[in-house]
Amino acid sequence: MEFGFDAEDEVFRRAARDWLTAHLDDGPGARQDWERELGRGGWIGLGWGEDGYGNRRASLTQQVVWAEEYARSKAPARSGHIGENLLAPTLIAHGTPEQKARFLPPVARGEELWCQGYSEPGAGSDLAGLRTTALLEGDTYRVTGQKIWTSLAHEAHWCFVLARTRPESTRHHGLSFLLLPMDQPGRIEVRPIRQLTGTSEFNEVFFDGAEARAEHVVGGEGNGWRVAMSLLGYERGVSTLAQQIGFARELGRVVETAVANGAAADPVVRDRLVRQWAELRAMRWNALRTLGGCGDAGAPSVAKLLWGRWHQRLGELAVQIRGPEAATGPVDWSPTAPYELDAFQHLFLFSRADTIYGGSDEIQRTIIAERVLGLPREPKG
Repeated sequence: MEFGFDAEDEVFRRAARDWLTAHLDDGPGARQDWERELGRGGWIGLGWGEDGYGNRRASLTQQVVWAEEYARSKAPARSGHIGENLLAPTLIAHGTPEQKARFLPPVARGEELWCQGYSEPGAGSDLAGLRTTALLEGDTYRVTGQKIWTSLAHEAHWCFVLARTRPESTRHHGLSFLLLPMDQPGRIEVRPIRQLTGTSEFNEVFFDGAEARAEHVVGGEGNGWRVAMSLLGYERGVSTLAQQIGFARELGRVVETAVANGAAADPVVRDRLVRQWAELRAMRWNALRTLGGCGDAGAPSVAKLLWGRWHQRLGELAVQIRGPEAATGPVDWSPTAPYELDAFQHLFLFSRADTIYGGSDEIQRTIIAERVLGLPREPKG
């Protein structure tokens, strides 16, 4: 299948660009206000493939157009991404009509934000080893356990949690996918995790008998693994192309700096810059090919492997080009004092995590080996 843009897509592009220009000129305001503004404009849920929930319908190419225009406009980072791009497609595939009617419209309006309760201190890349439990009492599950690396949990209204609803079960058996409100004082505690960059997008979340209604189990009790794996397939879709717009902008700044300070005169540096550009183009064509239906079961894992290491190499190149001044920073590097990083320092430090979060490189290689190449499965210790 050929993946390209037609005349209708270009009309859609102009409409998206005009809307973003008009609304960003006024200032996007707070993150939650911006989500509601996007909702009023009908720009949330373009890829759901269903209407009636407050979202407008858009073709696959138009979804790509919107993602690219959003990235090019330098609009704020989305706080509704998890609800729109992860939870909603999962509900559309596995949810009941009542669950869809309850949860999709508030996401489309930008009114309810979500976080993802998957990883645990002892079950990150090996998600099947999770220990959080959810025990049914009447029509309510009591959830107890700890989740970690929970993006935006400090802002979220709801969390979708993968928990063990059959206490004697092991590995991927006996898990359920529950929808749980975050406003439960005394039963849910959110602790921000301060990163090397000084920011705290990730959190630890502690559940102490937190309540989730039985009617809010998605896909049926005990079917959580199947639902969870389905959700992970939505994690690397159209948004990958928008991510590459941001990567191109970062690469452009690195190139400009190398030219301005003379680092580009070094043939080794020039070679690395060209390689970064060429690899980014290859990633774009790979993403378009996958969206066009030419990918296989390992396509998301291949994409993650490509961009994770690419981004890390860009961070390394950025600080190399800056030279000694890239190592300079504030005097106070204590764990409690805030500090400011320039763009290259932030790129270098944050990209250290690119090969870990969202599924480590080792996990991605295992998926490709087992599901695509048909190699023997790794023994489980």
